[in-house]
Amino acid sequence: MTASAHFVLYVRDQARSRDFYARALGVTPRLDVPGMTELALAEGAILGLMPERGIERLLGVTANVPEGFARAELYLVVDDVHACHARALAAGARELSPPSLRDWGATVGYVRDPDGYVLAFAQPQ
Repeated sequence: MTASAHFVLYVRDQARSRDFYARALGVTPRLDVPGMTELALAEGAILGLMPERGIERLLGVTANVPEGFARAELYLVVDDVHACHARALAAGARELSPPSLRDWGATVGYVRDPDGYVLAFAQPQ
C-alpha cells in the first residue's frame, strides 16, 4: 500500500494557527483556503488545520475541550531540537519542558500551541 499521512488538528482560529505553525515549523502552507490549511511536514506527511466549526458542521459533534487540557501531541523528529524549540517559542508557543535527554534516548523539548496541542521536537542521540 502506498499512502501519505495527514494529521488534522481542530483549531479555534484557522488564521492564528496557520501563522503559528508556519513560523514555528519554518514552512509555507501548501494549501490555505477557508476551512483548511495544509503544511507539508516531510515526504508524505501533511499537517492540516481545520476550524472547529468545520468539524462540528461536517460530523455534527463538538470539538470543545476544557481550557488547559492537552488535546493531543504532535511528535516531530528533527535535525536540531534546540533551534526548532526556540523557533516555536518565538512564534508564540508556551514552553512545557525545555529540550533535555529523555529515558528513551532522544533529546526532546515540549511546547503548547495556542489551541492547547502539545508540540514535541525530538532529536535521536
